[in-house]
Amino acid sequence: MAIRGYVFDAYGTLFDVHAVVEAGRAITTDPAALSAAWRQKQLEYTWLRALMGRYEDFWAVTAAALRHAVRRLGLTASEAELARLMDAYLSLACFPEVRAALARLAGRPRAILSNGAPRMLAAAVAASGLGRHLEHIISVDAVRTYKPSPRVYALGPETLGVPAGELLFVSSNAWDVAGAKAFGYRVAWCNRAGAPEEELGLPADLVVRGLDQLPV
Repeated sequence: MAIRGYVFDAYGTLFDVHAVVEAGRAITTDPAALSAAWRQKQLEYTWLRALMGRYEDFWAVTAAALRHAVRRLGLTASEAELARLMDAYLSLACFPEVRAALARLAGRPRAILSNGAPRMLAAAVAASGLGRHLEHIISVDAVRTYKPSPRVYALGPETLGVPAGELLFVSSNAWDVAGAKAFGYRVAWCNRAGAPEEELGLPADLVVRGLDQLPV
């Protein structure tokens, strides 16, 4: 079946969340460890808040996750330093192949469907210059819960006006791949790290090492 549109995860797929490592050097000699702990807790808080039905937007979740990661690693950070780390999320670098890959897919709608808060996504898209390559930027804020809730994945076909089974959902996060597949998308896993797939019985339809390998 022909692909009638593309729906992309943002963080980790288009934008490199570990680009915050440079900002982390201000408070630690091991900024990679801070970035990893921050990202893991950020995801855990989205899942926990979704399950508890206690939504806060991704900016608030990300700030809470940062504070936890700093405490967990025994670091000290001023409010100004924490603010600078948070601001790094507004100007994340995109992966090297992203701009050309999105341009290559022009002619069918291209959308972001992300946990990100609207202002976070708008800032990251503007900073990276991806706006001209995207027709839609969709935030979970519209339904006030997080992936992998089916309510989130439903925003893609609703916004693009195309059935999920005729859209290609693209994510670098294996758990997100499983969630989108369970909902009914055709799914491409951008497995840049060569990670094992999740043991959930919901494999991707396609595995690529970069977005430049996506089918047109």
